[in-house]
Amino acid sequence: MARDTVEKAYQILKDQRYIVSIKGRGYFVRGVPSKKLRVLLVMNKISAYKKIVYNSFVETLGDKAVVDLQIHHYRLDILKDIVESKMNQYDHFVIMPHFTHDTDQKKVVALLKNIPSGKLTVLDKKIAGLDHSVEVYQDFENDIFEALMSQPELIEKYDNLVVILRSDEFHPREIIKGIRRFCQKHKKGFKVAAGAEELTLQPATLYIETSESDLAHLMKKAKELRLKLAKDIGIISFNETVLKDLLHVTVVTTDFAKMGEAAASKLLKNDTERFKVPFSFIKRKTV
Repeated sequence: MARDTVEKAYQILKDQRYIVSIKGRGYFVRGVPSKKLRVLLVMNKISAYKKIVYNSFVETLGDKAVVDLQIHHYRLDILKDIVESKMNQYDHFVIMPHFTHDTDQKKVVALLKNIPSGKLTVLDKKIAGLDHSVEVYQDFENDIFEALMSQPELIEKYDNLVVILRSDEFHPREIIKGIRRFCQKHKKGFKVAAGAEELTLQPATLYIETSESDLAHLMKKAKELRLKLAKDIGIISFNETVLKDLLHVTVVTTDFAKMGEAAASKLLKNDTERFKVPFSFIKRKTV
């Protein structure tokens, strides 16, 4: 037989996981492939919220799939190595495409397009330019804008809004756009701060933070300055936790359990419709 024909046959057997190749030694039979789906979940980092997504995803898949987890740490080069080395080992890739702010989005799209049609779910964020993937996403700009718009009576007493986005945590910059749109519509002052440590708290200001360390700094400073929460200043925190509930902190939050559940359900049903994860405003005592 022609060499190309043999190589194609080997590749098909590798893709279907009947054989495995070992460099310098050859091809070896690995046995009858499992009927379970093999899924690779690639996250940008480990956090309490990502753990909720992971647990919900695995629980919804149940015994129908085997899930492996890898982390790309906001680095496109690491994700590229993961995808290229694992391409033939998994039936499906579920990827969180969060990267550093200077990452070339064209390179992100090009990499994700290399994953065959029907084998990719983009999780937590929309990526423009992909037409062959399933999307289970947050709409960062519109989510925060609509959440603020839903509570005009709470926010009316504040003259200024300050969003705190730490440069070392790579939060989506779309959050800034959504809050700025709200401020423009309601004629509020607007500012972006890089952290709460050096921030001087100002009366009649609503602070929106994305880091628990910044939340702690804000609450400590408010106490030291004897500023009353929900009266002199306000605090809104991103993403719900048990601690924020106990401290009665107002939050805007994504339903992370629903995110994992939806991604798994779509995979099992081969459902290709986009799904926007629910986002909510939980009013407590800090606004």
